[in-house]
Amino acid sequence: MTDHIRIVEVGPRDGLQNEKLQVPTDLKIRFIEALAAAGLREIEATSFVSPKRVPQLADAEALWPMLSHGPAFSALTPNLKGLERAISLDVDRIAVFTAASETFTQKNINMSIDQSIETFAEMISIFRASRPTGFVRGYVSTAFECPYEGRIDPGQTVRVIEKLLNLGVDEVSIGDTIGVAAPPEVKSLTRLVLNVMSRGKITYHFHDTNGTAIANVAEAMEMGIESFDSSAGGLGGCPFAPGAGGNLATEDLVYFLERCGIPTHVDLYRLATSSLEILKVLGRSPCAKGQLARLSLSGTSPT
Repeated sequence: MTDHIRIVEVGPRDGLQNEKLQVPTDLKIRFIEALAAAGLREIEATSFVSPKRVPQLADAEALWPMLSHGPAFSALTPNLKGLERAISLDVDRIAVFTAASETFTQKNINMSIDQSIETFAEMISIFRASRPTGFVRGYVSTAFECPYEGRIDPGQTVRVIEKLLNLGVDEVSIGDTIGVAAPPEVKSLTRLVLNVMSRGKITYHFHDTNGTAIANVAEAMEMGIESFDSSAGGLGGCPFAPGAGGNLATEDLVYFLERCGIPTHVDLYRLATSSLEILKVLGRSPCAKGQLARLSLSGTSPT
């Protein structure tokens, strides 16, 4: 098992994109600042997606210039128009998004998998010309199962990953979008993926719909994987994946890693309180186990 783990905080983007109640931009900034203050060094801040598709993230242009210096901030750029908006704001870390399921890709970004790869080839070329030292992440969603097509052949997931690698992405985030995977599936897929890419380029993005996210992290770590996405307070879900539960809570991940003897340099109490204001606006109570435990131990009210 590795002794170093990289945490990519996706709460401000993936955690909020599915919420119907609009979160004010200034509150999003306070959330991001609280995450940074807790010690998180990589934060996916927003998405330059169509405001009609995801109204929650319509404030990307307003939010980006307000971000403080320190953490490495990134943004999702789902298409050429989104990329142009990001480049105009000097974004130097972007993510492109496809899936292992044709149906999901169509519903999510209105393209087939092959069309998405063709579009991303053009986008990455434009981005590299503008930002030669920029960083590109490639997301592969529904890597294990799709809400429309059912279980996904692991070979199909690997084929999509190979297409992204051929475009020159710096890493691939492999997503269990509806949170159904179990450790044996993670082990099997990881073995196949390691035939086409190095461990250092792999990130796993687990959802905790069925309570298996931490078990899946443990299995991936046993396979040598060192990078995971998570969301403070377990915020998240996907607007195009019916039944998708929240993301793996960053609090749960940090607690697990620290108990395994792997330092995260994250202040767990600050992390546990970082999403409380957001949750209050959304009319929801904290539910992430690591968050609730830390709030209880500190005597902080979760409401």
